[in-house]
Amino acid sequence: MIKQYLKIKEQYSDSILFFRLGDFYEMFFEDAHCASRELEITLTSRDGGKEERVPMCGVPYHAAETYISRLVEKGYKVAICEQVEDPKASKGIVKREVIRVITPGTILTGAFVEEKRNNYIIALNRENNCYGMAVVDIGTGLFMAAEFSGEYAVNSLLEEITRLQPSEAVIPYDLMNDNELDVFFRGHASITLSRCLEETFSYPSAREQLIENIGEENFNQTGLTEMAAAVGAAGGLLAYLKSTQKRSLNHLNTIKIYKPSLFMILDSSTRRNLELIKSLRDGSKRGSLLWVLDHTVTAMGARLLKTWLEQPLVNVQFINERLDAVAEFNADNFLRYDLKEVLSKLYDLERLTGRIAYGTANARDLYSLKVSLSVLPKIKEILSRANSQLLAKIARQIDPLTDLCDLLERAILENPPISVREGGIIKDGFSSEVDQLRTASRDGKSWVAGLEARERERTGIKSLKVGYNKVFGYYLEVTKTNLHLVPDEYIRKQTLANAERYITPELKEYENLILGAQDKLNQLEYQLFVDIRNMVAEKIPSIQKTAHAVSQADVLLAFAETALENKYCRPIVREDGLIKIKDGRHPVVERVLESGEFVPNDTVLNNSDSRLILITGPNMAGKSTYMRQVALIVLMAQVGSFVPADYAEVSVVDRIFTRVGAADDLAGGQSTFMVEMKECQVIVENATANSLVIMDEVGRGTSTYDGISIARALVEHINEVIRAKTLFSTHYHELTDLDSLSGVVNYTVAVREDGEDIVFLRKVIPGKADRSYGIHVARLAGIPEHILERAGNLLYSLESRNSSENQVAAGMEVGMKLREKCLPTETISVDLKEQENDAANHPVLSELAGLEILNMTPLQALNKLYELQTKVKHK
Repeated sequence: MIKQYLKIKEQYSDSILFFRLGDFYEMFFEDAHCASRELEITLTSRDGGKEERVPMCGVPYHAAETYISRLVEKGYKVAICEQVEDPKASKGIVKREVIRVITPGTILTGAFVEEKRNNYIIALNRENNCYGMAVVDIGTGLFMAAEFSGEYAVNSLLEEITRLQPSEAVIPYDLMNDNELDVFFRGHASITLSRCLEETFSYPSAREQLIENIGEENFNQTGLTEMAAAVGAAGGLLAYLKSTQKRSLNHLNTIKIYKPSLFMILDSSTRRNLELIKSLRDGSKRGSLLWVLDHTVTAMGARLLKTWLEQPLVNVQFINERLDAVAEFNADNFLRYDLKEVLSKLYDLERLTGRIAYGTANARDLYSLKVSLSVLPKIKEILSRANSQLLAKIARQIDPLTDLCDLLERAILENPPISVREGGIIKDGFSSEVDQLRTASRDGKSWVAGLEARERERTGIKSLKVGYNKVFGYYLEVTKTNLHLVPDEYIRKQTLANAERYITPELKEYENLILGAQDKLNQLEYQLFVDIRNMVAEKIPSIQKTAHAVSQADVLLAFAETALENKYCRPIVREDGLIKIKDGRHPVVERVLESGEFVPNDTVLNNSDSRLILITGPNMAGKSTYMRQVALIVLMAQVGSFVPADYAEVSVVDRIFTRVGAADDLAGGQSTFMVEMKECQVIVENATANSLVIMDEVGRGTSTYDGISIARALVEHINEVIRAKTLFSTHYHELTDLDSLSGVVNYTVAVREDGEDIVFLRKVIPGKADRSYGIHVARLAGIPEHILERAGNLLYSLESRNSSENQVAAGMEVGMKLREKCLPTETISVDLKEQENDAANHPVLSELAGLEILNMTPLQALNKLYELQTKVKHK
């Protein structure tokens, strides 16, 4: 047996081998050490034919799913090795084979698989300078492919991988020589890497794999013939999945080609800073835009909503189609209520089809499918009442699948058992053979149930009992005090401490009838169940198409629910560059504040006189919230959602960039300022005139003068060269003179002073801020008063010194101008070289050297300068 184990383990060296022995999965050698440590189970040993005992540990087969899920969650692969022949019929060692390798990207159940999140596995391929990527969610049947080319191909690829957050990546060995990919995956430990031979990704081999799954006609129609890199990735991924899953994967029957350029591009910094999917505070869903918008009823809709948020549209027609649908839901209460009520009865059709395709679906899954299919005609009827183009299209895409629903209705019992091999699955009337066996079994059990009463009366043994166990079958039990009453035809079977057990020929006859009928019934029900599951599998393409259509309706309904609950308005989508928002609000912040507390603000951005808004104001005044809310309103509009404002006109943008907050990257060896500059580099290199740029406090990570210089240069470049619509906040009041540039306007956040206290009014108005109110903010934060007093004195001293220096410089400049206007133009000079040896004795130089310039007012400095000049002139 150990030889058999080692031979199989050699083929799956990168996996933990779950080796089936009876009712347990056992692990040996290093696998045992690893599993006992990770699963916290007892490590033991057994004889392996040599002096040293073999380390081993095991888990019960009926609880294996939980243990497998825990291992996969930690990034391990698990190879399931089953007994593939009946131990009773085999001679010698039972034949065993690996029936499936479960990896982070292919697990279907357990805590690792979140209901409202796709579990992606990706594959990468490279042809010359073009990268191909394939994406699969094996649980839902989603199958996509894309290509990335051009100067920034690698960056675009890595950004897309970051967006998808796959659990596993399949890569040919030679591609790991790509330094940028190597660094990326080493920095993303949550992605399990699986390496494959390069031949698997070659075009001929990959094309063959794809055609086998999606058909040659579909292959030619999708446009894959011109996408060699994507074909290699998709075919290579299919080959990997088939080799690990040991099945055909017929539910991956359609591949969707998508181009990232068809969507608004959002890099990882922007998704993080805008808190689209999770909050910055604790990484949870609460506090994110997804949290606000997720009024979806189904798990399918929740997953699609997340995808839509990460891929806003750039096509005005498609955006307006979604907005029309949301508007119709808003206007028609009956349409909205009726659809929501019916959607609540749907199970996760996508995940159900995945289990059916895998052959792991049980009778409860088929019953859930039946319940879901039974409401499809009602969903189709409700949506058919709609007038908007998108809802009408969705209604047409829904296949009621009434024949399949009828089959499941006739065949599957309500509340069937989890096990599919113990009967109790098939309804009466579906199969005459099942009915006959069930009747025979039922009649036999009824006869046995009545046997106890009959024998008690016949023998006079009041304590006589009829029992059953798997060893002896049915028996009659008589206590020892009544043994003298036992009839002669009873046959002793077992002696107990206080009783004897007997059988009779008639009892054994009925036992054979009951057990024989039950065994045959269980086998027949299982076979019928498998046949029905296979019939359902043939309908998977229709179920998948219907599921996608229903999930779209669910998301659009969620947008309508959110808009009504929070009083959102429909945005007018434009293409001329204008962004005009009246009383805009931050969708998340207003949700966490009490009603009426959030202060709305207006925004006007365009391609001419208001291209770059420079925002000044104190910390905590609301600058960051204001800028983020503008970005979120634009993003929500392009997703197809109504927006938090009283009125909004939004021009489509190709990208949103954010440079917000301060964070270092210790693992990457980058300081806060370096991270800031890297994000600025991405903006400078990738932003276009159709982009929206959000920059918050750029330059604060270095010295003041360096920061001012960098910030000023960035503003000039973005405004004059890139010409992107930009919101730029700063504490450097020296930058406010940039409003002299065409397209730059100054805005500030209003503040009301009340003695030593300040009140943040949260209102963004035209103008400039002249103070930062840092000490006031420190007081609000609870800094001790004696520290604040010291800070105030230091601030006064520094401002006084700075003011004096500025006044002297201004006075000197004024004096030079007055001299040019008022004094004769003759040249007056002092030959210092002649007198350098006795400069100390020269009255003018001596007096000049003794002046305390910093303590003089501008007027005093001007008068002294005039006095010294007169002395030199009249010498």
